[in-house]
Amino acid sequence: MSVVIKLKSSPKSVMETRAILGPTGNRVRVSDELKRKTEALKKPQGPKIPVPQSPQSVVQSNVSVDSSCSSDSSYSNSSVKTVSSRKTVKRNGVKPVKAKVAPTADEVVTDISPVISEPLKRCDWITQFSDPLYSSFHDEEWGVPIHDDRKLFELLVFSQALAELSWPAILNKRDTFRKLFDNFDPSSIAQFSEKKMLSLKVDGSLLLSEPKLRAVVENAKQMLKVQQEFGSFSSYCWGFVNHKPLRNGFRYVRQVPIKTPKAELVSKDMRQRGFRCVGPTVVYSFMQVVGIVNDHLVTCFRYQECNANVKKDIKPKIDEIEGLTKDVENTCLSR
Repeated sequence: MSVVIKLKSSPKSVMETRAILGPTGNRVRVSDELKRKTEALKKPQGPKIPVPQSPQSVVQSNVSVDSSCSSDSSYSNSSVKTVSSRKTVKRNGVKPVKAKVAPTADEVVTDISPVISEPLKRCDWITQFSDPLYSSFHDEEWGVPIHDDRKLFELLVFSQALAELSWPAILNKRDTFRKLFDNFDPSSIAQFSEKKMLSLKVDGSLLLSEPKLRAVVENAKQMLKVQQEFGSFSSYCWGFVNHKPLRNGFRYVRQVPIKTPKAELVSKDMRQRGFRCVGPTVVYSFMQVVGIVNDHLVTCFRYQECNANVKKDIKPKIDEIEGLTKDVENTCLSR
C-alpha cells in the first residue's frame, strides 16, 4: 500500500523581491505597490530590525551585486567609447573643432611658414631704379674674365665711349654699335675707308665724336699688330697681371679708384704701340669690365663668384708693400 507523503512548502520569505540590474536594465519589474513600500521604508522610522534572509535571497543578492558591477563597468566602458567617438562623429552635419594641444619637449615642431627670399646684394651703384640692362650687365658680364679677342675689343671701345656716354646708354645702343662696327671684327674695322668713316660721323645714332670714331679704326689696326706679336690680344692684356686676375677687397664705392699704377703702365705701353684714347682712366675701366681686376664690392654677391677660379690674390696691398719696405730699411740700418 503506497503512502502519499505531502511535502509542505517552505514558508515564503517576508523579504521583498529585489530588482536585479542587468546590462540593459531591470530583469524584474517591481509593481507600483512595492515601489510605494520601498519609498515608505526610505523614510526615517526609528531603528531598523535586520530581516533574516533565506539562502536563495542571499544568492540573488550576490547576483545582483555582480550584475550591478558588470553593469557599471560596461557603462563606464561605453561612456569612454562615447566620449572618444565624439571627437570624430559629426553632429548635425558639423564636424567639431579639435582643441589645440601644445607640443611636448620630445615633439619636433616644424615651421611651415613660407620663406621670403631677400633680394641679392649688389654693388652700391646698382639700385632698384637702375636700368634692367645695366643690372643684367653687372650680374652676368662686368668683372668676368674675358679671353676672346673680339669681345675684348668690343669692351675696349665701350670703355672709350664712357667719356661721352654712360653704361646704360651704351648698353641700350649695343646692337647699333655691333651693326656699324661689323660685330667688332678688328680685321674688318681696320679696312674702313675715309668714306666709311664719314658715314659713321653723319649717322648720329652712336653719339660718338669724330676723334672717338677714328680711334676705333686706328686701334683695330694696332690690335692686328699685337696679335701677330703676342699670338692674341688676350695674351698681351693678361700678360701685365701674369695671366691671373687681380682681386681687390673694397667695401665702399668711395674706395674704388678710377686709375691705378698698373693701369698707368698698361696705358703707357699701349700708347707707345699706337693705340689712341687709351688713358689710365679708360684702361682701368677696361681692366674692370673684362675681369683683369675684380672691383666688385665685397658685399656684392658677384665678388665671390668672380673669384671662384682664382686661388690666391697675387697683388699685394700697397700698405703691405710700404710696411715691407720700411722693415727692409730698418734691417739694413741696424746692420
